Amino acid sequence: MRRALRFLAMLVVAVALAAALGTLVPRPLWPASAAGEGAGHILVLKNPIHTDIAIPVDDAVRQRFRFLVDAGIPVDAPEVRYIVFGWGGRAFYLETPTWSELKAVPVLKALTLDASVMHVDIAGAIAEPHPAVTGFDIDEARFAALLDYIDASFQQGPDGPIVIENAAYSRFDRFFEANGHFNALVGCNTWTAAGLRTAGLRTGWWNPLPASLRLSMRLYN
Repeated sequence: MRRALRFLAMLVVAVALAAALGTLVPRPLWPASAAGEGAGHILVLKNPIHTDIAIPVDDAVRQRFRFLVDAGIPVDAPEVRYIVFGWGGRAFYLETPTWSELKAVPVLKALTLDASVMHVDIAGAIAEPHPAVTGFDIDEARFAALLDYIDASFQQGPDGPIVIENAAYSRFDRFFEANGHFNALVGCNTWTAAGLRTAGLRTGWWNPLPASLRLSMRLYN
């Protein structure tokens, strides 16, 4: 019993140390070259365990993600200001719309290995500053690279991205099959961090939690 407790304590310390180093060591190590003129003001939205990337909507973005309209997400509505993208574990995302519906199996899959999905929602104006919102201005080339990154996260079928039927939290959000696998080391927040690096921003080396991602973003951008 003592040996098991000692091992558990060492594991907790190792994870905490990895998370601390992952936050404090920047990725990339050196700042990128200076950006051009700002083309888009992107947002990172967070809750205690998850982050999303909100992309400002214009005609080009609407055209790029036209398949969302066919899936029932009205990105062409005039009141829509942002499309909100998130990547995550299939079981946890689909089976845990609220904390009261938390189940053991989705948690186990999230900690081990699970298929992934993309969650897409829409939003009107998003207030800044706000504790759950962090905004960044990026130039045209980096904005395009971020859109490519998000687009590549969708699994493609014969007719484009594959919508998951009868899976949504509300009237205007949808889930899609995604590329990649989800686990405790490579999760929703590391997906967000990789997207931000694609957009020319710096993150921590490993950001498994929203708090560590936000701290690293504040330190290095």
